[in-house]
Amino acid sequence: MAEPWGSRTPYGCGQEWPVRVDSHLAEGVRAEDVERWVSTASILHSNGDAMDIAVKDGRMVGVRGRAADRVNRGRLGVTDLFAWQANASPDRLTQPLIRVDGRLVECDWDTAMDRIGAHTRQLMDEQGPSAIGFYTSGQLFAEEYYTLGVIAHGGIGTNHVDGNTRLCTATAAEALKESFGCDGQPGSYTDIDHADVIALFGHNMAETQNVLWSRVLDRLAGPNPPALICVDPRLTPVAKTATVHLAAKPGTNVALMNGLLHEIVAGGWIDQGYIDDHVVGFDELSERVGGYPPERVAEICDVPAEKIREAARVMGGARRLLSTVLQGFYQSHQATAAAVQVNNLHLVRGMLGRPGCGILQMNGQPTAQNTRECGADGDLPGFRNWANDDHVAELARIWNVDPTRIPHYAPPTHAMQMIRYVEDGSIRMLWVSGTNPAVSLPELRRIRSVLSQKRLFLVVQDIFLTETAQLADVVLPAAAWGEKTGTFTNADRTVHLSEKAVEPPGQARPDLDIFLDYARRLDLRDKDGDPLVKWHDADSAFEAWKECSSGRLCDYTGLTYAKLREHGGIQWPCNEANPEGTERLYADGAFWSDPQRCENYGRDLITGAPVEPSEYKAMNPSGKAVIKAADYQPPHEQTSADFPYALITGRTLYHFHTRTKTARTPQLQSAAPEIWVECSDGDATTQGFQEGDLMEITTPRGKVQARLRVSGVRDGVLFLPFHYGYWDAGHSPQDAGRAANELTLTDWDPASKQPLFKTAAAALRRIERGTGPAPAPTTAASAPVSADVPETVGEPTALAHESLSASAEGAAR
Repeated sequence: MAEPWGSRTPYGCGQEWPVRVDSHLAEGVRAEDVERWVSTASILHSNGDAMDIAVKDGRMVGVRGRAADRVNRGRLGVTDLFAWQANASPDRLTQPLIRVDGRLVECDWDTAMDRIGAHTRQLMDEQGPSAIGFYTSGQLFAEEYYTLGVIAHGGIGTNHVDGNTRLCTATAAEALKESFGCDGQPGSYTDIDHADVIALFGHNMAETQNVLWSRVLDRLAGPNPPALICVDPRLTPVAKTATVHLAAKPGTNVALMNGLLHEIVAGGWIDQGYIDDHVVGFDELSERVGGYPPERVAEICDVPAEKIREAARVMGGARRLLSTVLQGFYQSHQATAAAVQVNNLHLVRGMLGRPGCGILQMNGQPTAQNTRECGADGDLPGFRNWANDDHVAELARIWNVDPTRIPHYAPPTHAMQMIRYVEDGSIRMLWVSGTNPAVSLPELRRIRSVLSQKRLFLVVQDIFLTETAQLADVVLPAAAWGEKTGTFTNADRTVHLSEKAVEPPGQARPDLDIFLDYARRLDLRDKDGDPLVKWHDADSAFEAWKECSSGRLCDYTGLTYAKLREHGGIQWPCNEANPEGTERLYADGAFWSDPQRCENYGRDLITGAPVEPSEYKAMNPSGKAVIKAADYQPPHEQTSADFPYALITGRTLYHFHTRTKTARTPQLQSAAPEIWVECSDGDATTQGFQEGDLMEITTPRGKVQARLRVSGVRDGVLFLPFHYGYWDAGHSPQDAGRAANELTLTDWDPASKQPLFKTAAAALRRIERGTGPAPAPTTAASAPVSADVPETVGEPTALAHESLSASAEGAAR
């Protein structure tokens, strides 16, 4: 808890990251007591740390990192080390529940599934597929997402399918499609080993992927360390370490990127040969960014012009530049436009496909990549283009259905639009699996009202009775990670196999089994009258997914469960041409942007209007990378005299999402037990606020109360962690005042449709004087400016163990 990034194992540019194996066993359990070690990977962030689960007497008793794996070389993050304990929480869902006379009561599986099946058939008869929507997670397995996609798209025929990945990584996918024609990260984590400049754009890596941050820290501690560029309004650990920290005002990322590109182009730090051979759209970019000199950008972003020049000089002089992007860019009103400018930075510099030269448009969740690949985020499986009839026909052939059965008459319905359809009554059944929208979606007063409608039939599939499950008509108890088998893919395309270690509690079932049962009860058939879903377990589902992925960028055909067991993580595409996987994409300058095979034709970055196929073919007939320029647009909600602060929400190191698992983990919960609000030292001094004061944060949508942490956030900005809901504080889902999303607004980026969590206008007032510090961790971005606040430390049960290789131990000394 106190040292979340562990001991340093320094290494130099081009060297292999040393091994350090982290482990934690339950109190009283020794390594020799462990009966079995079962392979898996981390499930509470997108890094994909490979690990083994310790099993004794049929239960989980600990974890250890896997030394040989390419992703983490044995290291584990704080959630990896401790959150497995939540699986054994006494309040796990163990039986299906149905609503009777306004109350949820226990029932058997047949009763619950019959009720769901009957309601599905009734709605199909009355209205058709448009009455049914599915909203899933970024934490299930590829086999489960693919099965859900086949049921929804090929069986029921609904266009209303999305995941909570819409809240965190929709912009990553859209930005990659806009620039390269297809989803899929160009870079690799190993680029950290080679880069001489690492730029983190809105990415608090130290808290969102803390093992990856350990890798950066080890490079910084070794010879020839890289320079760091950080764009973040908070004084994160990344910002404290950075060569240049650009603390831009929230909502001004496009202006900042245009200013950096202005300097890159004006300074001649471009690869004209690469641009001529591999890129379209450079002339428009050059003209557009010409209007963003550092002085103008400094006024918009409230960042010194010289800092903009300095950052551009560092990146312009880089021989090997790695860039990462996350929520600070993604959850804003010009999310895709800003993320695309990071891609543009690499395209004009010709820095792709070589060691140290990469882009990671990061994910926030462990299986967000699978949601997008497998068609559970609304897109068609295998990165197929819904607007390309040949792609739809190919998918129809694989599923053996008529192409007209697969909805492709309009873009897939994104989550925010699905909520509107529920609100207006056109979606009448919503199946939520593995996510908690009653806490995670914006403007929660509205969300609670929408999900509570009597005309909505709400199905929730989860491991606990979450705030959303408490509103459901049917609750299905699911098996958790470690209680089922399947594959999942991290943010640099590394596929891991997660094996079943223990039995799920009571009558809980794997998500795959639940979806297969649903398909059987609906009696979904292909055009020959055979079952549409032809697989019966995880292994056969994986083989079906491999067939669907064949020939596409996310090609899994070279992978098997046996190969993953033997080798650990392997990066796709893995096929006959790349039997050991593919470390970096686009090394030859050949992109997936050819009009005949691209995943989509792009969108207007300002309006979000889809580009027509004919327009795209005329603009990019030979399938080059696409540079798209964009002008800065102010945030939709501006600060004012009544609401003078810009409110941003985000994560903390010790929790994940709505704390469904981490709040049930004693070590993690004690490190960050309650919500807090951060403001700057300057704002606190001006207003007479002090550390620990009880504050009321208000926006036009609601109010939240939280203790004040005076932190290193920039002046004029408030920060709230979004993890905190109601269940563990004695509240009901109808209560308000504790969740950050009471305050956020119903609005989204025009291209990616990702909601805005970074640009609300807010007011702040004190309710009462504090008598002690805020319940915020001191270890990371929420560190206090005051030296009087006690440091976050772990109790004896929070102790993790490190085992260093001989070479790493010598380097650490």
